[in-house]
Amino acid sequence: MAETLLPHPAHQSERRRKWDDICRDVVRRGRRTGLFYHTQLERYYRILAPPGLTILEIGCGYGDLLDALRPRYGLGVDFSRQMIAQARKKHPHLDFICADGHQLALNARFDVIILSDLINDLWDVQSVLTAMTPFSHARTRIIVNFFNNIWQIPLGLARKAHLAADMLEQNWLTPEDVSNLLHLSGFEQITHQTKILFPLQWPLLEPLLNRFLVNFPPFHLLGLTNFIVARPAASPQNPTSHIVHLMVSVIVPARDEAGNIRGLIQRTNIPGYKTELIFVEGGSTDGTGEVIRRIAGEFPGKTCRLIKQPGKGKGDAVRAGFNAAGGDILIILDADMTVPPEYLPRFTEALVSGKGDFINGVRLVYPLENKSMRFLNMVINKIFGLLFSWLLGQPIKDTLCGTKALWKKDYERMRQNPDGLNLMDPFGDFDLLFNAARINLKIVDLPVRYRRRRYGTTKIKRWRHGWVLIKMFFLSARRIKFR
Repeated sequence: MAETLLPHPAHQSERRRKWDDICRDVVRRGRRTGLFYHTQLERYYRILAPPGLTILEIGCGYGDLLDALRPRYGLGVDFSRQMIAQARKKHPHLDFICADGHQLALNARFDVIILSDLINDLWDVQSVLTAMTPFSHARTRIIVNFFNNIWQIPLGLARKAHLAADMLEQNWLTPEDVSNLLHLSGFEQITHQTKILFPLQWPLLEPLLNRFLVNFPPFHLLGLTNFIVARPAASPQNPTSHIVHLMVSVIVPARDEAGNIRGLIQRTNIPGYKTELIFVEGGSTDGTGEVIRRIAGEFPGKTCRLIKQPGKGKGDAVRAGFNAAGGDILIILDADMTVPPEYLPRFTEALVSGKGDFINGVRLVYPLENKSMRFLNMVINKIFGLLFSWLLGQPIKDTLCGTKALWKKDYERMRQNPDGLNLMDPFGDFDLLFNAARINLKIVDLPVRYRRRRYGTTKIKRWRHGWVLIKMFFLSARRIKFR
Protein backbone atom coordinates (compact mmCIF):
# COMPACT_ATOMS: atom_id res chain seq x y z
CA MET A 1 0.00 0.00 0.00
CA ALA A 2 1.40 3.42 -0.96
CA GLU A 3 2.38 5.82 1.82
CA THR A 4 0.05 8.81 2.06
CA LEU A 5 1.26 12.33 2.79
CA LEU A 6 -1.96 13.13 4.63
CA PRO A 7 -1.93 12.77 8.42
CA HIS A 8 -2.07 9.15 9.49
CA PRO A 9 -5.60 8.52 10.88
CA ALA A 10 -4.30 6.70 13.95
CA HIS A 11 -1.81 9.49 14.66
CA GLN A 12 -4.48 12.19 14.48
CA SER A 13 -7.20 10.35 16.37
CA GLU A 14 -4.78 9.46 19.16
CA ARG A 15 -3.76 13.10 19.54
CA ARG A 16 -7.30 14.38 19.33
CA ARG A 17 -8.35 12.03 22.15
CA LYS A 18 -5.31 13.09 24.17
CA TRP A 19 -6.06 16.80 23.94
CA ASP A 20 -9.76 16.25 24.59
CA ASP A 21 -8.82 14.33 27.74
CA ILE A 22 -6.40 17.07 28.84
CA CYS A 23 -9.15 19.66 28.36
CA ARG A 24 -11.69 17.64 30.37
CA ASP A 25 -9.14 17.25 33.15
CA VAL A 26 -8.44 21.00 33.20
CA VAL A 27 -12.18 21.77 33.36
CA ARG A 28 -12.62 19.24 36.18
CA ARG A 29 -9.69 20.57 38.22
CA GLY A 30 -10.29 24.22 37.35
CA ARG A 31 -6.65 24.98 36.51
CA ARG A 32 -4.01 24.33 33.82
CA THR A 33 -0.55 22.90 34.22
CA GLY A 34 2.35 25.09 33.14
CA LEU A 35 0.29 28.27 33.47
CA PHE A 36 3.35 30.46 34.15
CA TYR A 37 5.03 29.14 30.98
CA HIS A 38 2.02 30.16 28.93
CA THR A 39 2.00 33.59 30.58
CA GLN A 40 5.62 34.00 29.51
CA LEU A 41 4.74 33.01 25.93
CA GLU A 42 2.01 35.65 25.87
CA ARG A 43 4.53 38.28 26.98
CA TYR A 44 6.94 37.46 24.14
CA TYR A 45 4.18 37.24 21.55
CA ARG A 46 2.93 40.70 22.53
CA ILE A 47 6.38 42.03 21.57
CA LEU A 48 6.23 40.31 18.17
CA ALA A 49 2.57 40.99 17.31
CA PRO A 50 1.25 44.44 18.30
CA PRO A 51 -2.47 44.91 18.92
CA GLY A 52 -4.95 45.76 16.17
CA LEU A 53 -3.88 43.15 13.59
CA THR A 54 -5.77 40.26 12.01
CA ILE A 55 -4.42 37.05 13.52
CA LEU A 56 -4.87 33.36 12.73
CA GLU A 57 -3.66 30.86 15.32
CA ILE A 58 -3.37 27.21 14.33
CA GLY A 59 -3.48 24.95 17.39
CA CYS A 60 -5.10 27.66 19.51
CA GLY A 61 -6.10 25.46 22.45
CA TYR A 62 -8.17 27.52 24.90
CA GLY A 63 -7.65 30.73 22.89
CA ASP A 64 -5.83 32.54 25.71
CA LEU A 65 -2.80 33.52 23.59
CA LEU A 66 -4.98 34.83 20.78
CA ASP A 67 -7.01 36.89 23.24
CA ALA A 68 -3.84 38.30 24.89
CA LEU A 69 -2.73 39.81 21.55
CA ARG A 70 -5.86 41.98 21.23
CA PRO A 71 -6.38 41.40 17.49
CA ARG A 72 -8.67 43.49 15.34
CA TYR A 73 -9.97 40.12 14.18
CA GLY A 74 -8.85 36.83 15.63
CA LEU A 75 -9.51 33.30 14.38
CA GLY A 76 -8.42 30.26 16.35
CA VAL A 77 -8.23 26.77 14.87
CA ASP A 78 -7.81 23.52 16.81
CA PHE A 79 -8.72 19.90 16.11
CA SER A 80 -9.81 19.28 19.72
CA ARG A 81 -13.56 19.79 19.99
CA GLN A 82 -13.33 20.07 23.77
CA MET A 83 -10.76 22.86 23.56
CA ILE A 84 -12.67 24.76 20.90
CA ALA A 85 -15.78 24.57 23.09
CA GLN A 86 -13.85 26.04 26.03
CA ALA A 87 -12.28 28.72 23.82
CA ARG A 88 -15.67 29.86 22.58
CA LYS A 89 -16.97 30.03 26.13
CA LYS A 90 -13.96 32.00 27.45
CA HIS A 91 -13.51 34.38 24.51
CA PRO A 92 -16.86 34.98 22.76
CA HIS A 93 -15.49 38.07 20.97
CA LEU A 94 -13.12 35.86 18.94
CA ASP A 95 -13.92 33.27 16.27
CA PHE A 96 -12.96 29.60 16.64
CA ILE A 97 -13.35 26.63 14.35
CA CYS A 98 -12.65 22.95 14.90
CA ALA A 99 -10.41 21.80 12.04
CA ASP A 100 -7.10 20.10 11.24
CA GLY A 101 -4.28 22.39 10.17
CA HIS A 102 -3.20 19.86 7.54
CA GLN A 103 -6.47 20.34 5.64
CA LEU A 104 -7.57 23.86 6.42
CA ALA A 105 -9.80 25.80 4.01
CA LEU A 106 -10.34 29.50 4.71
CA ASN A 107 -11.31 32.44 2.56
CA ALA A 108 -9.26 35.13 4.32
CA ARG A 109 -5.75 36.54 4.61
CA PHE A 110 -4.14 37.50 7.90
CA ASP A 111 -1.48 39.89 9.13
CA VAL A 112 -0.06 37.32 11.54
CA ILE A 113 -0.25 33.51 11.57
CA ILE A 114 0.79 31.81 14.82
CA LEU A 115 1.85 28.21 15.41
CA SER A 116 2.65 28.07 19.12
CA ASP A 117 4.02 24.77 20.47
CA LEU A 118 2.34 23.03 17.53
CA ILE A 119 4.96 21.81 15.07
CA ASN A 120 6.46 19.42 17.63
CA ASP A 121 3.13 17.56 17.46
CA LEU A 122 2.37 17.62 13.71
CA TRP A 123 2.37 14.65 11.36
CA ASP A 124 3.71 16.71 8.42
CA VAL A 125 5.12 20.13 9.29
CA GLN A 126 5.83 21.10 5.68
CA SER A 127 2.27 20.51 4.51
CA VAL A 128 0.86 22.67 7.33
CA LEU A 129 3.32 25.48 6.59
CA THR A 130 2.60 25.27 2.85
CA ALA A 131 -1.13 25.45 3.62
CA MET A 132 -0.53 28.89 5.16
CA THR A 133 0.28 30.43 1.75
CA PRO A 134 -3.34 31.12 0.71
CA PHE A 135 -3.94 32.85 4.06
CA SER A 136 -0.91 35.17 3.66
CA HIS A 137 -0.37 38.51 1.96
CA ALA A 138 2.95 40.22 1.20
CA ARG A 139 3.32 41.55 4.76
CA THR A 140 2.03 38.53 6.65
CA ARG A 141 4.32 37.29 9.41
CA ILE A 142 4.45 33.64 10.42
CA ILE A 143 5.45 33.28 14.09
CA VAL A 144 6.44 29.80 15.25
CA ASN A 145 7.63 28.75 18.68
CA PHE A 146 8.75 25.21 19.45
CA PHE A 147 10.67 23.34 22.12
CA ASN A 148 14.47 23.31 22.27
CA ASN A 149 15.90 19.78 21.87
CA ILE A 150 18.08 20.29 24.96
CA TRP A 151 14.92 20.23 27.06
CA GLN A 152 13.76 16.72 26.13
CA ILE A 153 14.85 15.20 29.45
CA PRO A 154 13.86 18.15 31.73
CA LEU A 155 10.41 18.29 30.12
CA GLY A 156 9.99 14.55 30.56
CA LEU A 157 10.75 14.92 34.27
CA ALA A 158 8.37 17.89 34.56
CA ARG A 159 5.55 15.84 33.06
CA LYS A 160 6.17 13.01 35.49
CA ALA A 161 5.93 15.56 38.31
CA HIS A 162 2.66 16.90 36.77
CA LEU A 163 4.27 20.31 36.19
CA ALA A 164 3.68 20.10 32.42
CA ALA A 165 0.99 18.52 30.27
CA ASP A 166 1.70 14.93 29.30
CA MET A 167 2.54 14.55 25.61
CA LEU A 168 2.65 11.83 23.02
CA GLU A 169 5.75 11.24 20.89
CA GLN A 170 7.08 14.56 19.58
CA ASN A 171 9.00 15.90 16.59
CA TRP A 172 12.21 17.28 18.07
CA LEU A 173 13.22 19.90 15.53
CA THR A 174 16.27 22.13 15.46
CA PRO A 175 16.00 25.82 14.42
CA GLU A 176 17.84 24.86 11.22
CA ASP A 177 15.19 22.19 10.52
CA VAL A 178 12.37 24.68 10.94
CA SER A 179 14.09 27.38 8.88
CA ASN A 180 14.57 24.86 6.07
CA LEU A 181 10.94 23.68 6.29
CA LEU A 182 9.79 27.28 6.07
CA HIS A 183 12.00 27.78 3.00
CA LEU A 184 10.57 24.66 1.34
CA SER A 185 7.06 25.91 2.11
CA GLY A 186 7.55 29.32 0.47
CA PHE A 187 8.61 31.42 3.47
CA GLU A 188 11.90 32.91 4.62
CA GLN A 189 13.14 33.41 8.14
CA ILE A 190 13.52 36.96 9.46
CA THR A 191 14.61 36.39 13.06
CA HIS A 192 15.34 33.56 15.48
CA GLN A 193 15.73 33.78 19.24
CA THR A 194 15.44 31.50 22.24
CA LYS A 195 13.46 32.41 25.34
CA ILE A 196 12.60 31.11 28.83
CA LEU A 197 15.51 29.65 30.73
CA PHE A 198 13.42 29.02 33.83
CA PRO A 199 9.69 28.15 33.39
CA LEU A 200 8.85 28.53 37.09
CA GLN A 201 7.72 31.65 38.93
CA TRP A 202 10.49 32.18 41.47
CA PRO A 203 11.12 35.78 42.60
CA LEU A 204 14.48 37.29 41.61
CA LEU A 205 15.81 34.12 39.96
CA GLU A 206 13.18 33.95 37.21
CA PRO A 207 13.56 37.59 36.02
CA LEU A 208 17.35 37.29 36.11
CA LEU A 209 17.32 34.18 33.92
CA ASN A 210 14.38 34.90 31.61
CA ARG A 211 14.77 38.62 31.00
CA PHE A 212 18.54 38.97 31.12
CA LEU A 213 20.83 35.94 30.89
CA VAL A 214 18.87 34.14 28.13
CA ASN A 215 19.91 36.93 25.75
CA PHE A 216 23.65 36.26 26.11
CA PRO A 217 25.96 33.40 25.06
CA PRO A 218 26.11 30.62 26.08
CA PHE A 219 22.77 30.86 27.91
CA HIS A 220 20.89 31.62 24.69
CA LEU A 221 21.52 28.01 23.65
CA LEU A 222 19.59 26.75 26.68
CA GLY A 223 16.24 28.55 26.25
CA LEU A 224 13.22 26.28 26.55
CA THR A 225 11.53 27.56 23.41
CA ASN A 226 12.70 28.80 20.01
CA PHE A 227 10.89 31.71 18.38
CA ILE A 228 11.14 32.11 14.61
CA VAL A 229 9.51 34.94 12.65
CA ALA A 230 9.18 34.44 8.89
CA ARG A 231 7.57 36.16 5.91
CA PRO A 232 6.45 35.04 2.44
CA ALA A 233 9.57 34.43 0.35
CA ALA A 234 10.89 37.25 -1.80
CA SER A 235 8.57 38.06 -4.66
CA PRO A 236 7.68 41.34 -6.34
CA GLN A 237 5.19 43.21 -4.17
CA ASN A 238 4.29 45.38 -7.13
CA PRO A 239 4.25 43.70 -10.57
CA THR A 240 6.56 45.22 -13.17
CA SER A 241 3.58 46.29 -15.27
CA HIS A 242 2.49 48.57 -12.40
CA ILE A 243 5.89 50.15 -11.78
CA VAL A 244 4.95 53.18 -13.86
CA HIS A 245 2.30 54.01 -11.28
CA LEU A 246 4.73 54.02 -8.36
CA MET A 247 6.28 57.20 -7.05
CA VAL A 248 9.59 57.42 -5.19
CA SER A 249 10.05 60.23 -2.69
CA VAL A 250 13.73 61.01 -2.09
CA ILE A 251 14.09 62.88 1.22
CA VAL A 252 17.17 65.12 1.38
CA PRO A 253 17.94 66.81 4.72
CA ALA A 254 19.90 69.89 3.62
CA ARG A 255 21.46 72.33 6.06
CA ASP A 256 24.44 74.34 4.82
CA GLU A 257 24.69 72.24 1.65
CA ALA A 258 24.40 74.95 -1.03
CA GLY A 259 27.40 73.66 -2.99
CA ASN A 260 25.89 70.17 -3.39
CA ILE A 261 22.40 71.05 -4.63
CA ARG A 262 23.08 71.26 -8.38
CA GLY A 263 24.85 67.89 -8.48
CA LEU A 264 22.11 66.32 -6.39
CA ILE A 265 19.31 67.41 -8.69
CA GLN A 266 21.29 66.55 -11.84
CA ARG A 267 22.36 63.09 -10.66
CA THR A 268 19.19 61.85 -8.93
CA ASN A 269 17.42 59.68 -11.47
CA ILE A 270 15.46 56.44 -10.94
CA PRO A 271 14.48 55.12 -14.39
CA GLY A 272 10.96 53.77 -14.68
CA TYR A 273 9.59 55.55 -11.61
CA LYS A 274 7.98 58.89 -10.94
CA THR A 275 10.41 60.63 -8.61
CA GLU A 276 10.11 63.63 -6.34
CA LEU A 277 13.02 65.25 -4.50
CA ILE A 278 11.98 66.69 -1.15
CA PHE A 279 14.58 69.00 0.34
CA VAL A 280 14.13 69.67 4.06
CA GLU A 281 16.06 72.81 5.00
CA GLY A 282 16.36 74.73 8.23
CA GLY A 283 18.95 76.92 9.90
CA SER A 284 21.34 77.22 6.95
CA THR A 285 23.88 80.03 6.96
CA ASP A 286 25.00 79.62 3.34
CA GLY A 287 21.68 80.32 1.60
CA THR A 288 20.86 76.65 0.90
CA GLY A 289 17.10 77.32 0.70
CA GLU A 290 17.50 80.06 -1.91
CA VAL A 291 19.91 77.90 -3.92
CA ILE A 292 17.41 75.02 -3.95
CA ARG A 293 14.64 77.27 -5.28
CA ARG A 294 16.87 78.75 -7.97
CA ILE A 295 18.45 75.54 -9.24
CA ALA A 296 15.19 73.55 -9.11
CA GLY A 297 13.75 76.12 -11.54
CA GLU A 298 16.50 75.20 -14.01
CA PHE A 299 15.23 71.60 -14.17
CA PRO A 300 11.52 71.85 -15.09
CA GLY A 301 11.43 68.15 -15.93
CA LYS A 302 12.18 67.17 -12.33
CA THR A 303 9.81 67.41 -9.39
CA CYS A 304 11.56 69.23 -6.55
CA ARG A 305 9.94 70.45 -3.35
CA LEU A 306 11.37 72.51 -0.51
CA ILE A 307 9.93 72.37 2.99
CA LYS A 308 11.05 74.24 6.08
CA GLN A 309 12.31 72.02 8.86
CA PRO A 310 10.13 72.45 11.96
CA GLY A 311 12.79 71.45 14.50
CA LYS A 312 16.47 70.60 14.71
CA GLY A 313 18.64 67.65 13.70
CA LYS A 314 18.63 65.22 10.81
CA GLY A 315 16.10 62.92 12.50
CA ASP A 316 13.57 65.74 12.70
CA ALA A 317 14.22 66.60 9.03
CA VAL A 318 13.69 62.98 7.97
CA ARG A 319 10.40 62.73 9.86
CA ALA A 320 9.20 66.01 8.34
CA GLY A 321 10.13 64.81 4.85
CA PHE A 322 8.44 61.44 5.32
CA ASN A 323 5.24 63.08 6.55
CA ALA A 324 5.19 65.41 3.52
CA ALA A 325 6.06 62.72 0.96
CA GLY A 326 3.52 61.69 -1.63
CA GLY A 327 5.42 58.65 -2.90
CA ASP A 328 4.86 54.94 -2.39
CA ILE A 329 8.57 54.47 -1.64
CA LEU A 330 10.62 56.59 0.75
CA ILE A 331 14.40 56.95 0.36
CA ILE A 332 16.73 59.05 2.52
CA LEU A 333 19.69 60.59 0.71
CA ASP A 334 22.26 62.72 2.49
CA ALA A 335 22.85 66.05 0.76
CA ASP A 336 26.64 65.62 1.02
CA MET A 337 26.45 62.87 -1.66
CA THR A 338 28.93 60.70 0.24
CA VAL A 339 26.59 57.96 -0.97
CA PRO A 340 26.31 58.75 -4.70
CA PRO A 341 22.72 59.29 -5.97
CA GLU A 342 23.44 56.73 -8.70
CA TYR A 343 22.86 54.00 -6.07
CA LEU A 344 19.19 54.92 -5.60
CA PRO A 345 17.88 52.60 -8.38
CA ARG A 346 19.49 49.67 -6.52
CA PHE A 347 17.62 50.57 -3.33
CA THR A 348 14.37 50.85 -5.25
CA GLU A 349 14.88 47.53 -7.07
CA ALA A 350 15.70 45.67 -3.84
CA LEU A 351 12.48 46.96 -2.28
CA VAL A 352 10.15 46.44 -5.24
CA SER A 353 11.54 42.96 -5.99
CA GLY A 354 10.63 41.87 -2.47
CA LYS A 355 14.22 41.06 -1.48
CA GLY A 356 13.66 43.12 1.65
CA ASP A 357 11.11 45.32 3.38
CA PHE A 358 13.70 47.83 4.62
CA ILE A 359 16.87 48.44 2.61
CA ASN A 360 19.80 49.67 4.68
CA GLY A 361 22.89 51.19 3.05
CA VAL A 362 26.27 49.79 4.17
CA ARG A 363 29.50 51.76 3.84
CA LEU A 364 31.78 49.18 5.47
CA VAL A 365 32.09 46.57 2.70
CA TYR A 366 34.10 48.36 0.00
CA PRO A 367 37.30 50.35 0.71
CA LEU A 368 36.52 53.89 1.83
CA GLU A 369 37.60 56.83 -0.29
CA ASN A 370 40.47 58.75 1.31
CA LYS A 371 39.32 60.96 4.24
CA SER A 372 35.67 59.96 3.83
CA MET A 373 35.52 58.52 7.36
CA ARG A 374 37.88 58.84 10.31
CA PHE A 375 39.40 55.62 11.58
CA LEU A 376 37.79 55.92 15.03
CA ASN A 377 34.40 56.61 13.45
CA MET A 378 34.78 53.47 11.34
CA VAL A 379 35.63 51.36 14.42
CA ILE A 380 32.64 52.76 16.32
CA ASN A 381 30.36 52.09 13.34
CA LYS A 382 31.51 48.47 13.23
CA ILE A 383 30.89 48.07 16.98
CA PHE A 384 27.42 49.56 16.71
CA GLY A 385 26.70 47.20 13.80
CA LEU A 386 27.53 44.17 15.98
CA LEU A 387 25.51 45.50 18.91
CA PHE A 388 22.42 46.22 16.85
CA SER A 389 22.60 42.89 15.01
CA TRP A 390 22.39 41.25 18.44
CA LEU A 391 19.70 43.62 19.65
CA LEU A 392 17.37 43.41 16.64
CA GLY A 393 18.00 39.77 15.73
CA GLN A 394 18.90 40.59 12.11
CA PRO A 395 22.35 41.13 10.56
CA ILE A 396 22.99 44.88 10.29
CA LYS A 397 26.52 45.84 9.32
CA ASP A 398 26.19 49.63 9.33
CA THR A 399 23.58 51.41 11.46
CA LEU A 400 24.51 55.00 10.59
CA CYS A 401 24.65 55.02 6.79
CA GLY A 402 22.35 57.86 5.79
CA THR A 403 20.74 56.08 2.83
CA LYS A 404 17.75 53.88 3.61
CA ALA A 405 14.62 52.85 1.69
CA LEU A 406 11.22 51.59 2.80
CA TRP A 407 7.58 51.55 1.74
CA LYS A 408 5.50 54.54 2.83
CA LYS A 409 2.78 52.18 4.10
CA ASP A 410 5.33 50.48 6.36
CA TYR A 411 6.39 53.85 7.73
CA GLU A 412 2.74 54.55 8.52
CA ARG A 413 2.56 51.22 10.36
CA MET A 414 5.59 52.23 12.41
CA ARG A 415 3.93 55.50 13.40
CA GLN A 416 0.67 53.77 14.34
CA ASN A 417 2.29 50.91 16.28
CA PRO A 418 1.35 51.52 19.94
CA ASP A 419 4.37 49.47 21.04
CA GLY A 420 6.81 51.34 18.79
CA LEU A 421 9.93 53.04 20.09
CA ASN A 422 9.97 56.82 20.06
CA LEU A 423 13.65 57.45 20.70
CA MET A 424 13.77 60.99 19.29
CA ASP A 425 16.94 59.93 17.51
CA PRO A 426 18.91 63.04 16.37
CA PHE A 427 19.92 61.18 13.19
CA GLY A 428 16.77 59.15 12.49
CA ASP A 429 18.73 56.00 11.56
CA PHE A 430 18.32 54.13 14.85
CA ASP A 431 14.68 55.11 15.23
CA LEU A 432 13.86 53.68 11.80
CA LEU A 433 15.86 50.47 12.34
CA PHE A 434 14.30 49.85 15.76
CA ASN A 435 10.77 50.38 14.57
CA ALA A 436 11.32 48.35 11.39
CA ALA A 437 12.40 45.45 13.61
CA ARG A 438 9.43 46.03 15.94
CA ILE A 439 6.97 45.36 13.10
CA ASN A 440 9.07 42.43 11.83
CA LEU A 441 10.27 43.98 8.57
CA LYS A 442 12.99 42.08 6.72
CA ILE A 443 16.05 44.36 6.89
CA VAL A 444 18.50 43.88 4.01
CA ASP A 445 21.95 45.49 3.80
CA LEU A 446 22.95 47.04 0.46
CA PRO A 447 26.70 47.79 0.09
CA VAL A 448 27.68 51.17 -1.32
CA ARG A 449 31.01 52.85 -2.04
CA TYR A 450 31.41 55.73 0.38
CA ARG A 451 32.89 58.94 -1.05
CA ARG A 452 34.42 61.90 0.72
CA ARG A 453 32.49 65.12 1.11
CA ARG A 454 33.32 67.76 -1.57
CA TYR A 455 31.53 70.73 0.01
CA GLY A 456 30.75 71.79 3.58
CA THR A 457 31.50 70.06 6.84
CA THR A 458 30.01 67.10 8.67
CA LYS A 459 27.21 67.80 11.16
CA ILE A 460 28.27 64.91 13.42
CA LYS A 461 29.78 65.79 16.79
CA ARG A 462 31.68 62.61 17.50
CA TRP A 463 31.67 62.57 21.31
CA ARG A 464 28.36 64.29 22.05
CA HIS A 465 26.41 62.34 19.45
CA GLY A 466 28.24 59.13 20.36
CA TRP A 467 27.03 59.45 23.93
CA VAL A 468 23.46 60.03 22.72
CA LEU A 469 23.63 56.89 20.58
CA ILE A 470 24.91 54.81 23.50
CA LYS A 471 22.01 56.00 25.67
CA MET A 472 19.54 55.13 22.90
CA PHE A 473 21.05 51.67 22.61
CA PHE A 474 20.54 50.92 26.31
CA LEU A 475 17.03 52.36 26.25
CA SER A 476 16.04 50.17 23.32
CA ALA A 477 17.76 47.10 24.82
CA ARG A 478 15.66 47.48 27.95
CA ARG A 479 12.48 47.68 25.88
CA ILE A 480 13.30 44.95 23.36
CA LYS A 481 15.70 42.37 24.82
CA PHE A 482 15.10 42.67 28.54
CA ARG A 483 11.37 43.32 28.57
